[in-house]
Amino acid sequence: MPPDDVRKLVDHPTLRRLRDALGERPPVFAPDDGAPRRAAVAIVLRVTPERRIELLLIKRSERDDDPWSGHVALPGGRRDPSDATLQDTAIRETREETGIDIARDGLVLGMLDELRPRTPSLPPIIVTPFVAVVRADVTIETSDEVATAFWVDLASLADPAVSVESEVTARGATWRVPSYQLSGHIVWGMTERILRNLVGVMA
Repeated sequence: MPPDDVRKLVDHPTLRRLRDALGERPPVFAPDDGAPRRAAVAIVLRVTPERRIELLLIKRSERDDDPWSGHVALPGGRRDPSDATLQDTAIRETREETGIDIARDGLVLGMLDELRPRTPSLPPIIVTPFVAVVRADVTIETSDEVATAFWVDLASLADPAVSVESEVTARGATWRVPSYQLSGHIVWGMTERILRNLVGVMA
């Protein structure tokens, strides 16, 4: 992407602060015991014509082979042998799931802390989140793995009214968990933890 286009992408005070914070703050790496599988997700941001920053979320399709079936999530998935880096994984998975090409139409700002599932019934995996910004006019074209994709106002994550405890049912069990309620959806689990990390970096 030409330098002028890169400058335009981050021509917002919040994005400049976020880019600087990610550059100054080394990410925390998850313990790699037993060589678990690796995955990466993308926190995709855009600046609207009204100068609001929006965050892309997806709702995964209902699938028997997906432990996160039906969850609201960030685009991403497991590392493929063809991926040179985990950042490449996040870019490829975002393109495959949403049609958004970060490499062509955006810029990766940095990496957040790695994390692992807290629930023993989930696969042993390390997830690496990357923060990216894309052009406002990108078009979403979801794959069969994604039921829907939608944008939410990034500033809403700081609103105490959307940060609540919710009752969720998954894999035959019911829990009360920390969550965000965004655009009528409950965001919980690893996605909620990643977004809280993002809010902490932006503070």
